[in-house]
Amino acid sequence: MQQDRERQIREIFSNAAPDTLVSRMGIKIHEASAERVVGTMPVTGNTQPYGLLHGGASCVLAETLGSLGSALHAGPDRFTVGIEISATHHRGATAGEVTGVATRVHGGRTMTTYEIVITDERGRRVCTARLSCLLRDAVPGSPAAGPPRGGSS
Repeated sequence: MQQDRERQIREIFSNAAPDTLVSRMGIKIHEASAERVVGTMPVTGNTQPYGLLHGGASCVLAETLGSLGSALHAGPDRFTVGIEISATHHRGATAGEVTGVATRVHGGRTMTTYEIVITDERGRRVCTARLSCLLRDAVPGSPAAGPPRGGSS
């Protein structure tokens, strides 16, 4: 049952509908567990006016990966909401794609924290982010009673 739930959560993120931010940003999930999530995002289409990867795009990738890990940690009948994100931008990326690796640093009953390292195609660190998520029990009949959601509300 738990494996079915985890597969369902991964599919929600991997097969994001065209009208979601994950899809618009071109984010792809390559590996996902409660402990570690790996995903990629193209630089093209996610830049600021100077042609560099937008810092906000790095935060979107970081929150997507950390929220997915948190949703997998939360388990059945629970949902996750991002409550704090911080990011340090180390260098610019101008082409190709970036890879984010979210690693759980804390997994409790009511809160998770992930460190997300984003690197360019040469393996150079572009951004380091930290995401904390609140875990909540789903209330019967509420929108949260459906599949666990990731990201901020």
